[in-house]
Amino acid sequence: MARDANSEDFIGPIRRLLVGLLVLVLFGVFVIWRIDNPRVEQFRAAAIDKVVPSFEWAMRPVTGMANLVSDFQSYSQLAAQNQDLRRELQQMKAWKEAALQLEQENAKLLGLNNVSLNPQLTYVTGVVITDSGSPFRQSVLVNVGTRDGIVDGWPTMDGIGLVGRIAGVGKSTSRVMLLTDTSSRIPVTIQPSGQKAILAGDNTLTPPLDFLENTDSIRPGDRVVSSGDGGVFPADLLVGQVALGVDQRLRVRLAADYQRLEFLRVLRAPPHEEITDPGGLLTPNTGFIGPVPLNALELADG
Repeated sequence: MARDANSEDFIGPIRRLLVGLLVLVLFGVFVIWRIDNPRVEQFRAAAIDKVVPSFEWAMRPVTGMANLVSDFQSYSQLAAQNQDLRRELQQMKAWKEAALQLEQENAKLLGLNNVSLNPQLTYVTGVVITDSGSPFRQSVLVNVGTRDGIVDGWPTMDGIGLVGRIAGVGKSTSRVMLLTDTSSRIPVTIQPSGQKAILAGDNTLTPPLDFLENTDSIRPGDRVVSSGDGGVFPADLLVGQVALGVDQRLRVRLAADYQRLEFLRVLRAPPHEEITDPGGLLTPNTGFIGPVPLNALELADG
């Protein structure tokens, strides 16, 4: 306890002395700062040069905070600009889609006017006015009919490939049965192998190929055209390309754009001979059933 009392008696006078010296120094600084004298002014300037730079470390947090605020403002501006660019990109995508649609329509119209076909084939161009309402678009209506000389069974094309055939004719409209319809069966040729097959509609946009002789010589991407067999379709009309389906069957990716059927070309196919008496192709009509004598055949040939 004696030591604590002696230490307090020793610290008290020192504390008072230090406080008095501090007050004296502050008063002296105040007085010197108030003196209007060139020498005192030089002394103040020198003191400021020595003291103020030493407070740079104290300004670093403030400077850092100011820089952080400035960076945040710049980030906000960049975020706003990014949003504007995204909106402009979406608009550009919409314009790009519209341009592609116009380009495809233009290509179709140019194809309807400039595509080179068999010179014996002429055509009538019609506008698609409605479809069957089915999600598979099995048939469509065009605004040409008997008044335009349309005949049932004629093939139809868009600006690129074969679409279907006329399956019903009215005075001013005709129905086109598409290649995708389940009732559609057309003979085709696969190039370059030259194999023949039947394109059978199955209500999909990639109908399968049936009755292939040798599938090993066929590759995806091979060209598929109409064969002309049976006289239903003219030969060498573009149908599409061979593709391998998910069911591992060889199918045809149709060249016609079934999603945008707007204009169709109805080809005036040349008339083919109608067979009214199939038996007459084998033997002449002799009036009896049985083997035909040789002299009868000679007479018929004569």
